[in-house]
Amino acid sequence: MAITENPKAPAVVDTTAGAKSAKPKGGAGIFGVFSPNAMVSGNVMRLLIALQVGVFFAVWLTSPYKALPRPGEVWTALGNLWMNQGLAQELITSFLFNLQALAWSAAISLSLAYLTVLPFFRPIVNAISRGRFLSLVGFSLLFTLLFKDGGTVKLALLIFGMTVYFVTSMASVIAAIPKSDFDYARTLRMGEWRVVGEVVILGTADKAFEVLRQNAAIGWTLLTMVEGIVRSTGGVGVMLLNQNKQFNIPEVFAIQLVILGLGLTQDAIIGFLRRTICPYADLTLERKEA
Repeated sequence: MAITENPKAPAVVDTTAGAKSAKPKGGAGIFGVFSPNAMVSGNVMRLLIALQVGVFFAVWLTSPYKALPRPGEVWTALGNLWMNQGLAQELITSFLFNLQALAWSAAISLSLAYLTVLPFFRPIVNAISRGRFLSLVGFSLLFTLLFKDGGTVKLALLIFGMTVYFVTSMASVIAAIPKSDFDYARTLRMGEWRVVGEVVILGTADKAFEVLRQNAAIGWTLLTMVEGIVRSTGGVGVMLLNQNKQFNIPEVFAIQLVILGLGLTQDAIIGFLRRTICPYADLTLERKEA
C-alpha cells in the first residue's frame, strides 16, 4: 500500500539544521562592521577604534573654527596647569571626594532598593527617585543650614545628586526580576528572606556593578556644579570654572581631557571588578562571543 502525504498536515521544520547558518554573518573582515548584528574579532575592533580616533584628530587639526584650540595648545596648557597651578593636587582632591560620595550613595541606594521587597518602603523609594528632577542649587541653602561645614555641605549635595539616580536605576533592576526566579527559589524550599538574599541581592550583583559605573560617571558630571557652589575646599571643578570665567579655552579643554581620562580609568576599574566578581554575567551575550 502506498503512503500518501496528507496535504492538511503541517509541515515539519527542522530547526536544528540551520542553527549555524542563523548566526549573523559578516564578521570575517573589516567590512563586517557594516553588517547588522555582526560579530567581529578583537583585532578588527581595535583597528576600527584606531581609524575612528585618527579621523577625530584629523578633523580637530583641520577644524575651521578659530575658537577651538589645537592639540598643541591644549598640551601646552596642560603642562602649565600641571606644573604651575596645582592641577595634580586639585585632581586628587576631587577624585577622593567623588570616591567618598560614590561609596555613600551606593550604600544608601542599594539599601533602599533592596528594601523595596517590603511594600512599606516602596512609596518612600518611589518618592526619592522623583528627586532626580530637582536642581542641586535649590538644596545648597538647606544643606548649609543643616551642616554649616563647607566640606560636608559639598559632600551632601553630591551624595543627593547621585543617590536619586542610583536608587531609580537599582529599584528598576529589582522590579524587573522575573517571577520565575522567585518561584524557582521557593521550589527549593527557601524562606522568603533567603529568597531575597539569593535572588534579589546575589542575583542582581552584576547589574548593581553596572549601575555603579553609570552613577560614577554622573558624579563626575555633577562635580563641577557642586564644587562651584562650595569653593572653600577647592577641587578641579573650581579650577575649571575659574579658567572658563577667564575664557582660557585651551586650559578648559586640558582640564576636561584630564577629567575624561580619570573617569575612563575609574570606569575600567569598576568594569574589571564586575568581570572578576561576576564572571557569569556576560556568558549569554551575543556580542561577547566574538
